[in-house]
Amino acid sequence: MAFGIAGGVVGLAGPPGVGKSTLLATFATLRRPSSGALEILGYDTGSTPDLRAARARIGYLPGCFSWAENMTAGEFVAYAAYYKRVQASAARSVLKRLDLADAAATELALLPPDARLRAGLAAACVHEPDLVLLDDPFAGLTAASAAELVPVVRALAPSVVLTSGDTPPLMGWCDRLFTLARGKLTELPPGAPVHAPRAPRPFREGPGEARPAARRARPGDRRGDRASARPK
Repeated sequence: MAFGIAGGVVGLAGPPGVGKSTLLATFATLRRPSSGALEILGYDTGSTPDLRAARARIGYLPGCFSWAENMTAGEFVAYAAYYKRVQASAARSVLKRLDLADAAATELALLPPDARLRAGLAAACVHEPDLVLLDDPFAGLTAASAAELVPVVRALAPSVVLTSGDTPPLMGWCDRLFTLARGKLTELPPGAPVHAPRAPRPFREGPGEARPAARRARPGDRRGDRASARPK
């Protein structure tokens, strides 16, 4: 398949086991395709220099980061900053940006789910990536908490791809929405509003015009404007 992302928020919904996490990890360059070629942000991931360049511009948050639950939010983000080779001031800045300055000294295991997710988002974005990949970030959150985080997710990076086990949580605010089932990727028709929904029914479609869906990447797009997977 050819799958292009020119910008905006792209949602990918599907039941457990269909390959959402695998696809996201492949886009994050943590897995390699068994066949074909993978191009991310204009870089050929089959080339070592290009692979390193692409990774420097990607932010990735897996569905579970319980291995870090004994770290404080500040330590977790500082570790991500060190790993991404950015200054410690970047960690402090992103903690403030995501309203986590007061929780920086609290262990992740002790934070409520929405604050823990904010810490994960901060770690994924500490280096100001161009592409952010989020694996089922709203799992375990209440509808109201998820609704509050929608504008945060939309502002993370020029391009954001996130998954969900169901379609409704992503409807009404993603610029493009796909479903994945039995190996088939299907784009749902545009037309749903893209503004953040309101509690207590945060994923109900509201009034207003929809933002045009992000266009598919085309030949000639400038380097860095897309992430794509293309078979040989």
